[in-house]
Amino acid sequence: MSAGSVKRRGTGVLVSLLALAMVLVSGCGGGSTDEPGGVDISSGDRHLDLVAYAVPKIGFDEIIPAFRATPEGEGVGFSASYGASGDQSRKVARRVPADVVNFSVEPDITRLVKAGLVDEDWKEQAPNNSTPFGSVVALVVRKGNPKNIRDWDDLLKPGVQVVTPNPGSSGSAKWNLLAPFSAVSDGGRNLQAGLDYVAELIRDHVKVVPKSGREATTAFEQGQGDVLISYENEAIMLDKANAGKNPNSQVEYVIPPQTFKIENPVAVVNTTKDLPAARSFVDFLFTPEAQRIWAATGFRPVDPVVIEETRDLFPGDIAKLWTIAEIGKILGEGTAEENDGKDLTGWKAVDEVLFGKKGAITKIYDSGGKQ
Repeated sequence: MSAGSVKRRGTGVLVSLLALAMVLVSGCGGGSTDEPGGVDISSGDRHLDLVAYAVPKIGFDEIIPAFRATPEGEGVGFSASYGASGDQSRKVARRVPADVVNFSVEPDITRLVKAGLVDEDWKEQAPNNSTPFGSVVALVVRKGNPKNIRDWDDLLKPGVQVVTPNPGSSGSAKWNLLAPFSAVSDGGRNLQAGLDYVAELIRDHVKVVPKSGREATTAFEQGQGDVLISYENEAIMLDKANAGKNPNSQVEYVIPPQTFKIENPVAVVNTTKDLPAARSFVDFLFTPEAQRIWAATGFRPVDPVVIEETRDLFPGDIAKLWTIAEIGKILGEGTAEENDGKDLTGWKAVDEVLFGKKGAITKIYDSGGKQ
């Protein structure tokens, strides 16, 4: 398969997994609901507040009832809040009630570590650095791909309008920009080439700047823009949601040859009044049962067995999958003198160079695409 427009495969597997998710949910009904036609998640003699970024709501809508059907989740009611990752993190830092958090990017949890609300060793408290699912950066286009969008350079074609959120409020915006930045700059080795690309993209092609990844999806769904830079799971969701609509409303998606691995961490807030329930819920996110639900709702699982089971749900030939660890090492090289003798790595390096208050991409956004 080429790295161009992706054709969906694995329909049988997807149907089976979706059926599993529906069975799990139907077994947990009864009582009041949090939204019309929804499944009860609030009743119980124990309670957890989940504060998460906007995109995984579709997964948690299935995961929470499934957890409540387990012995560990019996009697645990939930309140769930979703929004732009950075905004959600700042709310929790201001002491908005939270027991478990799931954010788009690691720095939004680091903020809570600094606030004393999340343990410093949070990454070690669950498998896979406390990251239960993920995705890759994709390009969503109108049905038939009328602008012939295949790779990152195509976004800079004259007249192409791109929708992507604001990295000041949205974690997904950071992932979205890291993908072309890494592809063009060879992971940050040619920093200026990457920044030149981002500047041209923002200045000449990004006309709509929503606050969150979900708001960006909604804007594109409403007809704004030619291309939506997004999580693969959002592309899958949008593709399915619009499959039966007017052809003008239908979409498809492209996985570029070089893209970025999205890692969305989870953590327990240490002020929780029910630590056993909070930890049990986080542990459940990594079980094969939950991993299959993540896959069925469009998110890439992290369990090796489930990854293999669901491989056909995530097509596309990725020649190079960049990671935070890889580009963080490159961008942080030579920073030891200013950082207690150790080079910055991972998100610390990426934010310092690109997205912090003095970061190069932050300056590009603040200036409207000027350098």
